[in-house]
Amino acid sequence: MKRQVLRRQFANIAALSASVALFACAQAAPQGAVHHKGIVLRVVPQSDLEILDPSWTSGVITQNHGYMIYDTLFGMDANGKISPQMVDTFEKSSDQMIWTFKLRDGLEFRDGKPVTSEDVIASLKRWGQRDTVGQRLLSFVKSWIAVDAKTFRMILKEPYDLVLESLGRPTSYTAFIMPKRMADTPADKQIYDTTGSGPFIFKRDEWQQGSKVVYVKNPRYKPRVEPASGTAGGKVVFVDRVEWIVMKDEQTAANALTSGGVDIVEAPAFEQYSALEHDPKVRLIDFNPRGAQYFLRFNHRYPPFNNPKVRQAAMAALNQSAFLQTQVGIPSRYRTCFSVYPCNTPYFTSTGMDFLAKPNLKYAQQLLKESGYDGAPVILLQPTDQPILVRLPLVAAQLLREAGFRVDLRPVPWQTLLSLRNNPVGWSTYLSAIGTSFMIDPVFNASLSGACDKASPGWPCDSELERLRDAYARAHDEKTRKSLAEQVQVRAMEVGTHVPLGEYVRAIAARETVTGFVTQMGSTNLMIWNVKKQ
Repeated sequence: MKRQVLRRQFANIAALSASVALFACAQAAPQGAVHHKGIVLRVVPQSDLEILDPSWTSGVITQNHGYMIYDTLFGMDANGKISPQMVDTFEKSSDQMIWTFKLRDGLEFRDGKPVTSEDVIASLKRWGQRDTVGQRLLSFVKSWIAVDAKTFRMILKEPYDLVLESLGRPTSYTAFIMPKRMADTPADKQIYDTTGSGPFIFKRDEWQQGSKVVYVKNPRYKPRVEPASGTAGGKVVFVDRVEWIVMKDEQTAANALTSGGVDIVEAPAFEQYSALEHDPKVRLIDFNPRGAQYFLRFNHRYPPFNNPKVRQAAMAALNQSAFLQTQVGIPSRYRTCFSVYPCNTPYFTSTGMDFLAKPNLKYAQQLLKESGYDGAPVILLQPTDQPILVRLPLVAAQLLREAGFRVDLRPVPWQTLLSLRNNPVGWSTYLSAIGTSFMIDPVFNASLSGACDKASPGWPCDSELERLRDAYARAHDEKTRKSLAEQVQVRAMEVGTHVPLGEYVRAIAARETVTGFVTQMGSTNLMIWNVKKQ
């Protein structure tokens, strides 16, 4: 009898405890909170997401967002081959002046409306106003024709050999396809609508800027049947929900990964690699073995770097090894590369790069004196929440000061930097990184543009540089292209478009339960399709 009484007492206590716990949870949960079923993949992105329009900024985080919710006409696999994606079939006329494309069956936007030829044409026109590759392609286009709902034609003024590469190779601003009503937005205005036809849907109602970004599987998406490779093949989704959990402190992110609080850290700090490699439940995935390039970008419109000789003085002071050793620090993961093109690629050349291969502080001081530099501050933007970049500005500041510059180092969040650099006033220089596939030749390397207002932020303006890039685009034999690529490099360094600071290979850190990452060729974008979580 005593045992029965005790059992009843314990049962009452347990019931009371459960009730208290449920009450506490109810009080703590926000109104409208939903318990999500299915497989949830939690990712710490490389930075917060603030800009939703992938035609507005080349920032990788916004391009990653674009790959989640939009699709492209063509993709590039891990071997660099351009393959159809939204396109089913295509053909070109014998004179290569007329290109005809037919879309795949069953392509729909998330609102249920079909993807049409008019959507594609409007999207490409808007993209071609922002992206340097798109600008070059559209300069060859005479007209667009929507033959029917799924077929469209591109009529050229003259043959252009880079049509498919322009539409399929990852570039600074990816050629995502949007509904016409969105793509008709003027290129100088941001798009806030996020209606796409890609593998995921952006959950605006759950977006907590600075904290969390949420995507769910798009039930209307129809992947290709080929295996996923790079941005090509079948973008099959194996998770129901993806949450980007924003963590600005890299150690907090690493701790969350090792404890199982998150599944992926997109860009762990290099100094964490050793500890992560020794954790049996964590793997480092080299998703982009061809790596990326660091670079420093000048503001050609704003003092002091509106003076070409001041730019040359800064270039003579910079030292690739110092940047790589300080920022990366793992010899097996970086290499000096004295070229505007990736090392070990067809157009690599060191011609015209002596200033970088042999940095000379005294020569930099001499050039600065000859330039008439008046002590105007170099406003150097430093991203505070980008572990793979944060030390680069410190090195730049030290080297520039040693050369005689007055440097104003300004720490800012990465998204703030992306906004600031669109304004020609208020900054002098910043440092960033770009995947090697984005810099493979004079057309795709946006840093080489001398197109003034149409160039990427920094706005170099040089008619000779543009003449050489245009000649490269029109060349049809490899010998001529290689010669022109070298001339472009020499001229770009004379102009001081930017400063290449060496190459590096970074990894994604993931729990052992996460598999299926697609290998990329020189692109630094995080692709979630094909990823599985046990």
